[in-house]
Parts: sequence; structure tokens; C-alpha cells
Amino acid sequence: MPNDPTRYAQLQRPESERDAARNVGESPGRTSWTVRIQGPRIVIVLTGDWIVRQTGVTANVAKYLLQNGTPRTLMFDAASLGHWDSALIVFLWDLQAEAARFEIEFDPSGLPEPARQLLALASFQAVPQVTPAAREEFLDWTGRRAIMGWSEVVEIARLVGDTVLRAWPAFSGRGGLRRVDVVDCAWEAGIAAVPIVTVVNVLVGGILAFVGAAQLRRFGAGIFVADLVGVAVVREMAAVMTAIIMSGRTGGAYAAQIATMQGNEEIDALLVAGIPVFDYLVLPRIIALTCMMPILYLYGCVVGIAGGIAVAWLTLQLNSTAFLEEMCTAVAFDQFPLGLVKSVVFGAVIAFVGCRIGLRSGRSAAEVGRAATTAVVAGIVSVIALDAMFAVCANRLGI
Repeated sequence: MPNDPTRYAQLQRPESERDAARNVGESPGRTSWTVRIQGPRIVIVLTGDWIVRQTGVTANVAKYLLQNGTPRTLMFDAASLGHWDSALIVFLWDLQAEAARFEIEFDPSGLPEPARQLLALASFQAVPQVTPAAREEFLDWTGRRAIMGWSEVVEIARLVGDTVLRAWPAFSGRGGLRRVDVVDCAWEAGIAAVPIVTVVNVLVGGILAFVGAAQLRRFGAGIFVADLVGVAVVREMAAVMTAIIMSGRTGGAYAAQIATMQGNEEIDALLVAGIPVFDYLVLPRIIALTCMMPILYLYGCVVGIAGGIAVAWLTLQLNSTAFLEEMCTAVAFDQFPLGLVKSVVFGAVIAFVGCRIGLRSGRSAAEVGRAATTAVVAGIVSVIALDAMFAVCANRLGI
């Protein structure tokens, strides 16, 4: 018997054998519980209604029962149990915790089936099994990466093939392409991009002119700034800088839009409705960006040269007429077709990358940002790599 008399004021020791029942008491209200000690077993008899709003949660008294004696099994008798709600579950939960602490077996077989189910549900804790990750062999890792890379190559080839095969039927009105979609995408990829293309190309042309003027005027050759700006802008910078801008602005937007539709299950709805996803989502974006990039390139050449003229006039007092006359002698006509071809290839690649990454994205919200970031990075890297290949090919061809 514990020394605290207030805790066990209601506990009465039997004068009979060890297996006699002990009457523990009754909690406030209509809820009551009686304890019988039967050898190594302790049986709790539940009576009355266990309702929270009427009796309160009485689980705080449960811990006093298990500290009396050394029972090995805790059982229940719910024959006289009335109505009950979460008050009973909290009471049982506390008893189960105390039984585990004192290494007493908790036997809920005497409880009502719904109470047992709720108690099991409350007691369930998904404990992750932490197992050391198996060390992946190098050949296994290499094989997996090779398979994934080959699968991606196949998907990209399929996307390119679908574009080539469906572009002409779409233009002739025999495909599933809607012209209004192409117009909307062309507006977003063309007219809406003019401000940022203007700012960047003007600054690039001005920077080239400023750097050239700072070096060439030492030798009295400031007029050749026009040659530097003209060749650099027309041959390289206008196409590359415009492509980088469109990769960050439009390629990322394509990936984010399609990834959002993937997450919202809109693409699944299109498939269920029988609408070809490629004709509805991918082909309009590829056609629009491929067609608008040459226009943006030519516009970038104009504003880039204008930026160079402005800086040349401010630093060298070189008027626009002399600048343009010198530039025309240095920039051959075949430089523009090279830039146009570059811009067309850049636009197609940016659109392909954005759409492909958007289609393969997951269905969570986090995948939208991940797809946009991946599309921007992949687009910029692709543009720079392709520009290096164009430079090598043009040098070999003598262009």
C-alpha cells in the first residue's frame, strides 16, 4: 500500500484471499470504474456513461491503479458500460501507457469492438525502419544512368519527329492545331518580349562600343569601333543574347505552364477528352517561338547597333553617318543569314527544352518551380553549346 493516503483513499484492502475483488471507487459524475485483483491479473470494471461534457476526462486517475501491487495482466469488463466517447479512449490510452511503463500486459479483449479499434488507431505509430542504404555498385549506377539517358534521347527524338511530321499538316489546316493558339503564343514570345530584348541588346552594343573605344583610340583607330560593334552584334551577340533572354523568359514559362497543367491533371483531362496534347500544347509553342526568334534577332541587331552608335558619339564624337559607312564595309551580307539560321535553331531548341521538361515533370507544386529552373538552365546551356558548334562550322566553311 503506498504511503500517500489521498491517492488511494478509496482503495479498500480485502480481508479474504488474494483473488478477492478490490473496490477502488468512482470518478465524479456518472462515470465509475471498479478494480478487481485476481492473482496476477487486474480487471477494471467499467460502468456508467463516459461522456466528456458530462464527466470530463478521467484518465489522470488511471496511473494510480497500476502502482498498487504487482499485476502482470490488465483486463477489462465492460458489461455495464453505458454511452461513451473520447473520454473512455483517453482513459484507456493512459492506462495502456502506464501498463507499458510498468511492463504489464494490456489486454483490451473485454472492451467494445469500436473502442478497441479507436484505441488501436490512436496507438498506431508508423516508425520508419532506418536501414543503411546499400552501396550501389559503379556498374549498376552507370547502367541506370545510361538507360535513363537513352530513354530521354528517345523521347526527344519522338518529340522532334512529331514536330516535323505534324507541322505542315497543321499549317494546311488538316491537323489538330488551332491558329488562335499559335497567335497567342507568338504574341507572348514576340511582341511581349520586345522591351527586355531592347534593353539588353542596347546595353550589349553600348558595352562593345565602350570597350572598343577605350582600346582603339590609343592608336588613333577609333573609327574601327564601328567594325567591332557591327561584326560582334550581327554575327554573335544579337542572336546569342536574344536566345538567352528568351530561354529565361519564354522557355521557363513554357515549362512552368505545362508542369502546372500536369499537376492540376489538366493534361489527363485533355487525353480523356480525346484532344491531342502535342497539337494543343507543344506544337503552337514550338512554331511561335521558332518564327518569332528571327524577327527578334533582326530587331536586336538594330537596337544593338543603335546602342553602339550612341556610345561612339559620346566617347569618340563619331557621328552616325561615319559609323554606319564604316560598319557596312566590315559587315558582309552573309553575316545576316548566319545569324538568322542561328536564331531559328535557338528558338526551336528553347521551345523543345521547355515543353519537354514541362511534360516530364511531376504532379506536385514543387515540380513547377523545379521544371522552370531546369528549363532555363538547360536552355541557356544548349544555346551556348550550339553557338560554339556554329562558330566552329562557320570557321571551317570560311563564313
